[in-house]
Amino acid sequence: MARTGPGSLLARRNIKLDSFLKRNTEREVYERIRAYEPCVVVSRTVNKVYMHVVLTDERVYLTEYPPRTLTEAFSFERVRDIQLVNDLPDFLSGKDRELCQHIRITYVTGKPVQSGRDWLRVDRRLGLPPVAPPSRRPSHCSTLGHTSEGYPAQSEKEMEGLHMMRQTRSASCPNPETLGLPRFPHPPAQPPSTPPNIYSSSSSATSPQTIPEKGKVPRRIGLVLSRLLKRDGVKSSGEEKEAELHLYAVSHTSRLYLHLQSSWNSYIIRSTLLLDPLYRGWCRASSDSPPGKRLPAISWERTAHLFAQLSSELQQEGISVESLYLLLQELRTAAHRSVTLRRLFWRSGEVCVFLVQTLEESLHGCQSLSRVYSADQLLLSTLIVQTLAVMFRETEVEPARLNLLSSKKGALASRMLLALICDPEQQTQNTGSLIDCEALLSEYLDAACSLLSELLLLGHEASRCSSADNFLSVGWILRVLQPHLTSFLGYQAQQVVLVLSDLQESVLSPVQSVLLFQRCRLLLACLQYNTQLGQHLRSHFREEFRYFVKLSCVEEKLPPHYLISQPTLRLVEQIQTLLR
Repeated sequence: MARTGPGSLLARRNIKLDSFLKRNTEREVYERIRAYEPCVVVSRTVNKVYMHVVLTDERVYLTEYPPRTLTEAFSFERVRDIQLVNDLPDFLSGKDRELCQHIRITYVTGKPVQSGRDWLRVDRRLGLPPVAPPSRRPSHCSTLGHTSEGYPAQSEKEMEGLHMMRQTRSASCPNPETLGLPRFPHPPAQPPSTPPNIYSSSSSATSPQTIPEKGKVPRRIGLVLSRLLKRDGVKSSGEEKEAELHLYAVSHTSRLYLHLQSSWNSYIIRSTLLLDPLYRGWCRASSDSPPGKRLPAISWERTAHLFAQLSSELQQEGISVESLYLLLQELRTAAHRSVTLRRLFWRSGEVCVFLVQTLEESLHGCQSLSRVYSADQLLLSTLIVQTLAVMFRETEVEPARLNLLSSKKGALASRMLLALICDPEQQTQNTGSLIDCEALLSEYLDAACSLLSELLLLGHEASRCSSADNFLSVGWILRVLQPHLTSFLGYQAQQVVLVLSDLQESVLSPVQSVLLFQRCRLLLACLQYNTQLGQHLRSHFREEFRYFVKLSCVEEKLPPHYLISQPTLRLVEQIQTLLR
């Protein structure tokens, strides 16, 4: 599980819940838990029950308070929308009613649930959270809107207070009975059975949806919650229906909505990219091999040793450009396959600083003399930027990442931002070789947009974490880049118009679809958070988006089986609205 601590995006650790999750999930699932938080759950069959929401890379689970069974609520593969509802819940009162975050998740039910190792696969982040509306109004679950969100700060002592059912409670973790909420019924005791084998594959063999705590809950009772949650939409195995799950985060510092958006965004990007054979080859790990040929998983210690060895080779003095390029390719491929390596990357910090410094020297070091880009410069710079972008994925809850980038008033983040931006109109060196430098420049600009998109998402997360001291927020990122971003932003907007207005082209590939999604997020951030950049887009691209970008054409370009298609369509609609 991701660590907690100062600057962490996770709530403070709940020892009892953490112990329960460790006992009742496989190790691969446990280590990829992003966050958990208590909240009030409402669906058509579960009415105002105080439960824990457990968020992983691919799924959201619910467990009673105190935890008894772990039940899958939904998979991100089935999610259609995640929104904040702008209302005042009638079952809460006082400040809890005013500060509560009401999250509505719309998802599709009815497909047969995948089982086996498929539910343990790797992860997937959505667009920039929309700007909050100015007011809230009393309502039930139907009125939709958006509010701002905070970050959780709940301690084990507060959780113990809930367990003891005190009449007094903390603001971050209220007593469900003082709120007038029912507690989920506790199952009867059962004679102890064989002790569970921690991290064994049999620990979840009971069901891929419901994981009862062994030795405490009978199978029949343990499946009650699962049946209640699945009753909403599954009338027939082949029928799909939309269902809603409402989560009321009663902590005024809750980050549950942000975690949900980030995890969903990560999932749809990764699942779309995995449709591309080349990307799938990069990400193919031993766990994806057939069972008979599967290699043992590499331990944390072994991964740390290999990463330290690769880091020392990268930073050795006098290394040639060719050797550096090959080592960076190795690092990028390993990062695609191992989230552990990505976390080690941020915890060490040295390799990140080295990559930023190398990017500065490669892309900007010789400009004052030649004012042109060579093929070697562009190839190395593209690989560096691609590697950095991979390191950002699925590491939102790694506190070392935020600490490293926000230290010294965001000095390293500022250097990274300024280093990755280049002028699209900059001349390229024509050596007469088979390598097309113009194509290499376009490839670099695509990679730079992907990395900038990751940094903007970090800005939304960091802006709500007190340790960031307002550095790394979306506004701060755009202010740092504003003097240098105009031509770069114009190029990205031109590419969006070009892709969406050309009716002669076929549907977009998975990689093109993800790049379109990231470009749209960049344009939307500029329109929402920076007046000057937003005005630049309105002055130069209002007519193009009005007359050449048609939503019908967007739907034709984006295949419906890409999970990223509908979120991209919504981003295009928002951009068109703000450009008017």
